[in-house]
Amino acid sequence: MSDLLLKAFDKNHGENLPQLHVGDNVTMHLTINVGQKNQRVQLVRGIIIRLRNGGARRNFTIRRIAANGIGVERTFLLNSPLIEKIDVHRHAYVRQANLYYLRGRTGKSARLRERRTY
Repeated sequence: MSDLLLKAFDKNHGENLPQLHVGDNVTMHLTINVGQKNQRVQLVRGIIIRLRNGGARRNFTIRRIAANGIGVERTFLLNSPLIEKIDVHRHAYVRQANLYYLRGRTGKSARLRERRTY
């Protein structure tokens, strides 16, 4: 029985995911269930405001601005089998580990300076 448990935890679901950093602007392709048998891919686009590295329990939080300027945050497990792929659009220059200050900002004050790599 213990061998089955070890094999289940040895699977690396996040092997093909890119290197993520706080401040990255990403689009995530997430598989969701519609009804009981149907599945579809939903796109979640936003800024990574928190990244927690805890081994197999690594997670990250994406913040986006929904309709009427309301901010929405969702936390995802990085090793989740529901994540199909993550596209990184741009990297931002940040000096903090968590970007919680973006919650109180809107418009131009919520922009982050782009980190360019040459």
